[in-house]
Amino acid sequence: MTTSPSSSAKQAQEALGVRLRELRRDAGLTGRALAAALGWHFTRVSKLEHGVQAPTDADIRDWCHACRADDHVPDLLATLRTVESAYLEFRRQARAGMKRVLGAHTVAPYDRTTLFRIYEHNVIPGLFQTADYSAAMLAFWIQFLETPNDLDAAVAARMERQRVLYRRDKRFVVVLEEQALRTWFGTAETQAGQLDRLLAVMSLPTISLGIIPMMTERPAVASAGFWIFDNVLAALETPTASIEVTRPQEIELYARMFDRLLAAAIHGKDARALITKTLEELG
Repeated sequence: MTTSPSSSAKQAQEALGVRLRELRRDAGLTGRALAAALGWHFTRVSKLEHGVQAPTDADIRDWCHACRADDHVPDLLATLRTVESAYLEFRRQARAGMKRVLGAHTVAPYDRTTLFRIYEHNVIPGLFQTADYSAAMLAFWIQFLETPNDLDAAVAARMERQRVLYRRDKRFVVVLEEQALRTWFGTAETQAGQLDRLLAVMSLPTISLGIIPMMTERPAVASAGFWIFDNVLAALETPTASIEVTRPQEIELYARMFDRLLAAAIHGKDARALITKTLEELG
């Protein structure tokens, strides 16, 4: 399976090759010896190790078995998924409209996930957005990304996904920066409605909402918002791309960062008081 990946995917593919080479060397095998054990032409080992060619699932399993490293299979397969599909260009998806720009935010992962851990630094999460707030935010992205204007359909899709909030088999642990309460999308009325909505969803038994106040001592600062779906996927968005992380070791790092941010957050009546104070400032 040959590929012509983007620079980011190419780097990930080369890193995967390095890991395969390390396993071979740890097993005390030369490239030719490994190729002979697998029934391959010896040049294939070199292509995989240098990131010229991407391995298949079967390649990884066979490689690890020959190197007596079967315990590495799950992590290497997760890395392969990252190489194949983790970096999704928004502009490519958006050619069919903003409704398609979802990244990890589709019905399937929402249905599968039991625990959502969500951190947002400057925006209210889509699961908690009002239709007016969502429309104001998506209208900007439609203009910025120059996508077909399917605003009504995109907002409707986002509202439909919010039904997951009312499922008793789900749990949502959410951390917001105070800045997210103060970043306006639309009018003051739109922002006020959004803060009212935030107060309402806090009362749901499946939701734990914490807020990190501005100008407070804290143990960690994250560089971007991110979502963790159980322990199988971490997702974040840049202005042009949706990045999905599936390597267990990387997901663990996101979870560690989330725990540190959670420790800095206020909850319960203190969080409600901060939202109410921000709402009152809107007049």
